[in-house]
Amino acid sequence: MTPLKAWSTLPVAFTLVATMVGCVSMAPKYRTPEAPVSPAWPEGPSYKAAPAGTAATDLPWQAFYVDAGLRKVLDLALVHNRDLRIAALNTEKARAYYRIQRADLLPAVNVVGQGTRQRLPASVSGVGQSIVVEQDAVTVGISAWELDLFGRVRSLKNRALETYLATEQARNAMQTSLLAEVASLYLTLAADREGLRLAQETLASQEASFKLIQRRFEVGASSEIDARRAQVGVETARGDVARYTRTVAMDQNALNLAVGTPVPAELLPEQLGAVTALKDITPGLPSEVLTRRPDIRMAENQLKAANANIGAARAAFFPRISLTTGLGTMANDLTGLFKTGSDTWSFTPQVVLPIFDTGARWSNLKAANADRDIALAQYEKAIQSAFREVADTLALRGTLDDQLAAQEALTQALERTHSLATARYTAGLDGYLSVLDAQRSLYGAQQALLALRRARYANLVTLYKVLGGGQATAEAAPPAKVPPPAAKPS
Repeated sequence: MTPLKAWSTLPVAFTLVATMVGCVSMAPKYRTPEAPVSPAWPEGPSYKAAPAGTAATDLPWQAFYVDAGLRKVLDLALVHNRDLRIAALNTEKARAYYRIQRADLLPAVNVVGQGTRQRLPASVSGVGQSIVVEQDAVTVGISAWELDLFGRVRSLKNRALETYLATEQARNAMQTSLLAEVASLYLTLAADREGLRLAQETLASQEASFKLIQRRFEVGASSEIDARRAQVGVETARGDVARYTRTVAMDQNALNLAVGTPVPAELLPEQLGAVTALKDITPGLPSEVLTRRPDIRMAENQLKAANANIGAARAAFFPRISLTTGLGTMANDLTGLFKTGSDTWSFTPQVVLPIFDTGARWSNLKAANADRDIALAQYEKAIQSAFREVADTLALRGTLDDQLAAQEALTQALERTHSLATARYTAGLDGYLSVLDAQRSLYGAQQALLALRRARYANLVTLYKVLGGGQATAEAAPPAKVPPPAAKPS
């Protein structure tokens, strides 16, 4: 058989061998572990029947966050937030590493051109005098392609794939957390702005009362202690105005940081009462909900990656076969490279059989098994933590409505008490102390009611997040590409 005919049979041999590649896998068969939690959510006085609604993972965030201004702020955050941008770039990097590892399954064909110039002294030249030997060659071939007969390369490819999928789920988890964080900051800013408005209204009312009592004191119709008590109410309200003013500024700074860019003033909420209510959702069953959370999917992908790594560690005990081939032309000068008879070929199979390595392969296999067990424990812990988060949020949800109703009734009663106390003081039946006590109680009740209303919104946001909501979008189109970083100043 001539060299060219021998070369022509090599692709057929490669095809036959390639069909065998990946037929054997040393990785353990993966089975999804059972969730180490109860099949149902907790029940008791703290829990109420869930209202009818859509599952969080099936509800796009645009449909859950109904308020138009909040949706625009969330859109800004998805584009500008740096943590989400880093998570997206980490996903791109992991996908590139996966493609690199997948490429090892197929041979890489290279063109190699080389030239050699060498001077041989007379003692070794064979012709009795020194000579210069010149050799040029151009070769097309495959270099050290491993035949994956025992699944080592395929196991490494599967590990890279699961690592990539884990980073993708990490990006989804980051988006879910980001939406919840921005929404919570938005609602906090709305509540504190409403609290500032309440403090300003209280200050104006206290100042008006103080001026009236001060005039009554000056004409002898009221005692000095009533004037001083009215002044105490004014200064207390002025301090609250300063505190809320500072808090609102800090809330806005926190919101700008989470969004990643200054939020336009027209998108900022004026008060909590102006924010459209969030959509109700149903918790569903733990077995269906928890496994759809991105952080749990990420933990399972990491478990699968560790499982695939065991296959690579086991395959290291078996022979490793690699092929190096080449077909080209060779001559003693460049002009003779493509002349008849200058063709050359090479076929170099290599088999490496491990015999003794002082226990390195056994230790590597033990480490791979330990990594798999660690990943399993982390996966189970992620499910347990998620179950506890949902249960806590449901417990808070089951009692907030009753607490909110009681606080509303208390606030209405204190409003009536304040009106009666003011009327009795004006009629001279009581001193100003009763009015001051009624004002303090009413102001505290109004603040507590505002805090409970914000807590109810925050509870819905948290429930949506812990149930895995925030991954789906209203559009079927793929997410927008990450914008390039801003140019550095010269």
